[in-house]
Amino acid sequence: MTVARSIVRRLSASAPVLPGTAPLIVFDDVCVLCSHFVQWVVRHDRYGRFRFTSAQGSLGQALYRDLGLDPVRFETNLLVVDGMAYVKFAGIIEIATRLGGAWRAAALLRLLPGSLGDWIYDRIAQNRYGLFGRRETCWTPPPSVADRVI
Repeated sequence: MTVARSIVRRLSASAPVLPGTAPLIVFDDVCVLCSHFVQWVVRHDRYGRFRFTSAQGSLGQALYRDLGLDPVRFETNLLVVDGMAYVKFAGIIEIATRLGGAWRAAALLRLLPGSLGDWIYDRIAQNRYGLFGRRETCWTPPPSVADRVI
């Protein structure tokens, strides 16, 4: 299955209920690149705004299915905010801008055609295990972040 390019999608009425209202990042937990991206977000999230969940977990699986995404290949990370899911390049830009500070400059990336950003995103995503590796075990968050992991 593929999802439309650089889009923001509304979750369906039957989507799982998310605990709380903080932005939720859904990521491939065995992907080294994806786990490092989450760790980067944790380091730069000065106010602890983001929550995290694994695409392999029950909530991640339910969200992928609700959005019509492949619940096995994990072709994109997701950012879910207020019933909207940001996918692929749009998700990366939205996460960076929500970090605040100098990261808000990432909003300028919205000037690029979404298809170009998604093309680059797709090339990396399709080759992420070969380029960056795969974990044998899921990422274990530090105690300071454990309460934000669902």
